[in-house]
Amino acid sequence: MTPPIDRSALMSTYRDPSVTFVSGSGAVLVDDAGREYLDFLSGLAVTSLGHAHPAVTSALCTQAGQLLHVSNLFGNEIGPEVAAVLDQLIGDGTRVGGQVFFANSGAEANECAIKLARKWAGRGRGAVVATWDGFHGRTLATLAATGQPEKQVGFDPLPEGFSHVPYGDLAAMDEACDPERVGAVLIEPIQGEAGVIVPSSDYLAGLRQLCTDRGILLIVDEVQTGLGRTGRWFGFHHAGIEPDIVTMAKALGNGVPVGACWARPEVAAAFSPGDHGSTFGGQPLAMAAARATLRTMIEIDAPAQARRAGERLTSRLAALPRVVAVRGPGLLVAAVLDGSYAGEAVARMLEAGLVANAPRTDTVRFAPPLVVTDAQIDEAVAIVGRVLDGFEPAPGTGGSG
Repeated sequence: MTPPIDRSALMSTYRDPSVTFVSGSGAVLVDDAGREYLDFLSGLAVTSLGHAHPAVTSALCTQAGQLLHVSNLFGNEIGPEVAAVLDQLIGDGTRVGGQVFFANSGAEANECAIKLARKWAGRGRGAVVATWDGFHGRTLATLAATGQPEKQVGFDPLPEGFSHVPYGDLAAMDEACDPERVGAVLIEPIQGEAGVIVPSSDYLAGLRQLCTDRGILLIVDEVQTGLGRTGRWFGFHHAGIEPDIVTMAKALGNGVPVGACWARPEVAAAFSPGDHGSTFGGQPLAMAAARATLRTMIEIDAPAQARRAGERLTSRLAALPRVVAVRGPGLLVAAVLDGSYAGEAVARMLEAGLVANAPRTDTVRFAPPLVVTDAQIDEAVAIVGRVLDGFEPAPGTGGSG
């Protein structure tokens, strides 16, 4: 048996893990005891092409043998190409003419968006309106933008200039967006960390019109929803709108840390040399991973993969007797249970060989790789069904026990 790993030198920002993974392939993970698991979380919607994808692996190995880092005082050949591809995907296949800043994470991409919006808006209009239950990162500014007060406890004073309104409430947003002081609205097209909360079909379009009418920037946080996961290249594509700024990360490097902030050219022009930067942002290794990831996603038509597999996953989850609702498009899916036992259910799923997580006490989130097979979906749902059947039904539900 493998001896336990000494974690005493690590800060206690995470609970001690119940499983240590050492390898993976596609939608399968292997722990240090050699046991296999179906990965239906993808490292929190990151490994959309699955683990150890050969195209990404090859790109990383080749690049590591050529050039790892030179800093942004000098150019590299890959970053401009990746930026152009992202601009094309933002336009759903047509170049928009926007510009990209590369960072190392979604939080850094959102930091860039906030700074860019404030620089564009000018003094006195630096306020940003976000939503309750939204999640935008753990840096001080993105934490202030995050609408989850429990995550902010102990970190006062937070940066000023952020306010929150209920998600999906256009009237509340209308009241909050005073153009004399507000420069930007920051929104997720679907709230992932809140439990895959999908707004009404007219919400994003209403926000776009409100921001346009008042000269306010619309920032869409696509860190979790972007790059095919919802069945379109970006979540805002479902609403047919054009944001001013789009942030992304997670799936962009298929596990290699990389984030990006895209902006319309007239907005991006607010930044001058020296206004923002990142030592590692856009470095060759991360860009090689991003280029290989995007090329592969385009080749396999990742949004179509997510739509097809998502329909199968959603329909089978909805058929389980202990699941009362299923939320989310594509392969960003939440199963709402008939009681508040999601945390224990996820722990039992892990014991049974399935990786998922519980963003709410009654909600299990699934975000498998976009390359997941039909057989793996069916096996995963079978595990979910067996696990849920092991719980006592809530009073009055009449569920199986």
